[in-house]
Amino acid sequence: MNEYIGVAIVIVGLAFDVFGCVGLVRLPDIYTRLQAATKCVTLGTCMILIGIAILTGLNATGVKALVCMAFVLITSPTAAHAIARGAYKFGVKLEEPTVVDRYAETQTDEGRS
Repeated sequence: MNEYIGVAIVIVGLAFDVFGCVGLVRLPDIYTRLQAATKCVTLGTCMILIGIAILTGLNATGVKALVCMAFVLITSPTAAHAIARGAYKFGVKLEEPTVVDRYAETQTDEGRS
């Protein structure tokens, strides 16, 4: 029974990774691409690692998968935030359909205080 659950979780994780990769190719600017990469790929990779831990049990491979999952959960959002902030500070513009730039609003509000 654990084999079926583990394989199902791995397949769902692979689907999320594929959706994240498609988002990296299809979305218009760096900010939306980072959202696809961070949310989809982090969730997909963590689901794959959980599935591997379920399939192998709590042996060395399962524990390594859980440690890698914790590492991905910490580093992926942090790296995406740093890349997005660096791109914004460097002057990479948002795409045309973007309606609101909340970060610019907070920067102008801080300057008035």
